[in-house]
Amino acid sequence: MGDVSTSTSLPLAGHLGNLTPEQEKSLETFKESITKAGLYTPAIGVQDASHDDPTLLRFLRARGFNIAAAQKQFTDAENWRREHDVEKLYHGMSAEVIEHAKRFYPRWTGRRDKLGLPLYVYRLASLESIQQELDSIPLETRYQRIIALYEFMAQFAFPLCSHLPHATSPIPVSSTTTIIDLENVSFSSMWRLRHHLQEASRLSTANYPETLHTVAIVNSPSFFPTIWNWIKGWFDEGTRQKIRVLSKDPGSTLAELIHLHDLPVSYGGQLEWKFEDEPLLDDDAKEVLGTMPKGPVVFKNGSVVEPAATHDGAIDQLEHK
Repeated sequence: MGDVSTSTSLPLAGHLGNLTPEQEKSLETFKESITKAGLYTPAIGVQDASHDDPTLLRFLRARGFNIAAAQKQFTDAENWRREHDVEKLYHGMSAEVIEHAKRFYPRWTGRRDKLGLPLYVYRLASLESIQQELDSIPLETRYQRIIALYEFMAQFAFPLCSHLPHATSPIPVSSTTTIIDLENVSFSSMWRLRHHLQEASRLSTANYPETLHTVAIVNSPSFFPTIWNWIKGWFDEGTRQKIRVLSKDPGSTLAELIHLHDLPVSYGGQLEWKFEDEPLLDDDAKEVLGTMPKGPVVFKNGSVVEPAATHDGAIDQLEHK
């Protein structure tokens, strides 16, 4: 199967700071419409808006700046957030639970691509040894943990990477570059993981649209075309166009996207990092953070905020796997 690449005329087109006049008008019209619908509160004085512009633009980009379609998805996502009380869920989840959950999902390397987007890696073979542990987690608990990890991305990783020096500054960061590594993954393992992967993919597509900038699939096995026929229906067309299936030697292609010092050795780079490791922060991130914080943290106004946990009723505890 050949490379499947995305076709974009400009890096981060349709993002804040890189909008056409028509897109800027659409953003303002969208704000007016969702304000009237009671879904959005504009900034007033020192009070921030209920949703920042990069978030609103993700919904607009996902629907080709069709305001009615974007509002439909935004409304559904806001209803979903209320149904699951997402803010309370995230802020009330313990650091131990969040760190435990990261082992089952794409992990941030602590590095960024050439555009400044956070670089995530997902090595599916690493899940084989913990498959039974994953299967033992109740579905509702697992779903809550997926939500928490998406909130970590949206509330911590994106604003942090927006704050750090990056080539596309002052455009805010609101998407990731992700390497999906299929080395040594058996067909039977992929079959067992299909529901796990589908659950996370559908949640993202519906409620965290346009958070994937590029997905690079590396070390794909000979049976990958069969797998692709399963999974391509999980994504909308816009997301499918962002997926690149690379050859067995992906280093040269990945080096076009990621500086070698930020690319793990396993993928042709120089970074001594593997999937099981904690984020290995670059110098700019170290200067801001010191060390990588744990738990349901938020990055706001240049610093880390640790929300007061609300453990009334024990939202989620590690021992409840």
